[in-house]
Order: sequence, then structure tokens, then C-alpha cells
Amino acid sequence: MQINVNNKPLTTNATSLAQLAAELALPEKGVAVAIGNKMVPRSLWDETALSEDMHITIIKAACGG
Repeated sequence: MQINVNNKPLTTNATSLAQLAAELALPEKGVAVAIGNKMVPRSLWDETALSEDMHITIIKAACGG
């Protein structure tokens, strides 16, 4: 399926947000994910289904200033 991650097209076989996180090798901590500008708590990633043309924003925490 075709989705958009951080405004870039991505083809994935993932059907849930948790599967997408694993596919993208996201770290266990320091990551926030939003779908359509709505934050999705990590506790809901397993049950959050992906759909065609979904817009996902992934933010990784960074140190420094």
C-alpha cells in the first residue's frame, strides 16, 4: 500500500502502525507519531490500522540546542 511518511511517499506491506514502526526500525523511546495531525500514543500502535494514502508524521527526539 502507498502511504505518506513525513510528506514523502512510501510503499509498505505493514497493516498497523506497530508493523510500520518495526519496518522503519524506529527506536523504542524518543519517537512520536501522528496520523493526520493527531498524536497516536504508543499503547495504541498495535491496534491502529493503516490505510491507502494515509499521512503519517514521525518525530524523533534529538539532544542539543
